[in-house]
Amino acid sequence: MALRAFSSTARRFLRIGLIPADGIGREVLPAARGALLALGSDIPKPEFIDLDAGFEYFTKHGEALPEDTVRTLKECDCALFGAVSSPSHKVTGYSSPIVALRKKLDLYANIRPVIAVSKDPGEPAKVDMVVVRENTECLYVKQETSTITANGKEARATRLITEYASRRIGKTAFDLALGRPRKHVTIIHKSNVLSITDGLFRETVRSVQSSPECKDKYANVTVAEQLVDSAVYRLFREPEIYDVLVAPNLYGDILSDAAAALVGSLGLVPSVNAGDNFVMGEPVHGSAPDIAGQNKANPLAAIRSAALMLRYLGYSDGADRIDNAVNTVLRQGDVLTPDLGGKSSTQDVVDEVLKRI
Repeated sequence: MALRAFSSTARRFLRIGLIPADGIGREVLPAARGALLALGSDIPKPEFIDLDAGFEYFTKHGEALPEDTVRTLKECDCALFGAVSSPSHKVTGYSSPIVALRKKLDLYANIRPVIAVSKDPGEPAKVDMVVVRENTECLYVKQETSTITANGKEARATRLITEYASRRIGKTAFDLALGRPRKHVTIIHKSNVLSITDGLFRETVRSVQSSPECKDKYANVTVAEQLVDSAVYRLFREPEIYDVLVAPNLYGDILSDAAAALVGSLGLVPSVNAGDNFVMGEPVHGSAPDIAGQNKANPLAAIRSAALMLRYLGYSDGADRIDNAVNTVLRQGDVLTPDLGGKSSTQDVVDEVLKRI
């Protein structure tokens, strides 16, 4: 997958912030670390910096994202984030650290490739798409109010969509499409109902292709659009129609989780949170408290997220080695965690991938 690569010249060391956060994040991030170390001279020597964040940290210290973590990340070359446990009920003073990090570091693009690994290496993948999710706006601005009316409680949420953010996520999607064989972008929206907010997103992303500075660059990219509800339907009925999907924050989150079902498990889907000057890998799965500490978590999404991070930084050889090792383990099918129907432990799978690297 082609991504805008940062300059990788003249680096002797790769300073990587590690934020395991909550639940199985503490089990899968060491797997990603091991994969990076296994690459040897294919990448600059990794220097890992362990950093704090998460709901469990909040319960002990009263803050979910220490300022020291943010300050240290700004001195790193890249980062890996594990998983966060965000409660489904309101907890006074708590706010998701991953949402905050995306904003503080301006990591405006959440890029989530979803690929079904074919048994035969020469056979095309039946599912091969990338969900490009705008990472800083939509309902995730977290501006909510609650009032008491004559009819009881009334809750409202502000949804923010700007031309600026829509244009840059649109450009990210078109740039990704240029590096893929099909060169196809599908804009996801619900502007038949949300004509102002989704209408602005749709119109702005569409205008990227025809803008004076980009129209020649993206001339070979085909563009379609899909209402978000029918997009989910078609995702399960005919996933092969999709190549690059670009969506506002909430839709992108839902679509990529749904797409994970097509490839077997959330434990297989990686992502990067990317800005113009920084990238942070993050497996798409959550903290899975039901299996935390049991050596059952699937480490492959975290390992693939490390590869995706490297690809974004320009170290494609190292990324290829990791991806090829993971693909071989999946094709072989003998060493898999329970979410994929196997009986192997987290460490068993890690050891098998490291052997293949």
